[in-house]
Amino acid sequence: MNNRMKGDIMSRTLKCIAIDDEPMALLVIEQFCRRKGGMELSVFSEPRVGLEAIRRDKPDLVFLDIQMNSINGLEIADTLPSESCFIFTTAYAEYALEGFNLDAVDFLHKPFSYERFEVAVEKALRRMDAHRPVLPECLVVKQEYNNVSIPLSDILYVEALGNYVKIVRVSGGHVLTRTNLKAITDMLPDGAFLRIHRSYVIAVPAVVSFTRTRVELKGHVGGLPVGAQYAVQVAEVLGR
Repeated sequence: MNNRMKGDIMSRTLKCIAIDDEPMALLVIEQFCRRKGGMELSVFSEPRVGLEAIRRDKPDLVFLDIQMNSINGLEIADTLPSESCFIFTTAYAEYALEGFNLDAVDFLHKPFSYERFEVAVEKALRRMDAHRPVLPECLVVKQEYNNVSIPLSDILYVEALGNYVKIVRVSGGHVLTRTNLKAITDMLPDGAFLRIHRSYVIAVPAVVSFTRTRVELKGHVGGLPVGAQYAVQVAEVLGR
């Protein structure tokens, strides 16, 4: 599937990592993250362990001290992927220019207030949002000799039927197009749609209940089966 729809970052939990060798500094960031809400934070007082966590977990946002015992925060920032969003948190203002040269979102000079912290996080959110491609609001498929435009919000689920795919609409009826389920799935945005079976992709907002073997959709009688190989992913996504 394509990347998440524009603005989705604002409606889901922001995965964050904070690295600082001062426990009190980490405590402040934890308190501020809880106060802001919508932020899931992991903290590390050992920089190299924190760097491993960044590479493994690929967080949305990193809070990074600069002057630490075992490694300099600037060195860590220089090794991060280019798409990483990070905010420096340090008592040493002289590092500000070098920090911004590494494309830091912001530079929080300790001790910083909650209001200043919130400004920095909002800047990070805007950067994340700006880097997400704006996806079309409709799915365009061919039905016989005509192109049919279906709003993404009007798709209830998609079903594979041999050499065809049936797109069932929230508003009623369906569109039958000659293609395969993978081709349609690749055109749909992550987060809004989920494959639950080798023959079915569903609209996540339409789910009213689910078990390991079945998903019930709003306005659809009988529900749809969950394939055994998709059960874990279905539970993870729908259980959030």
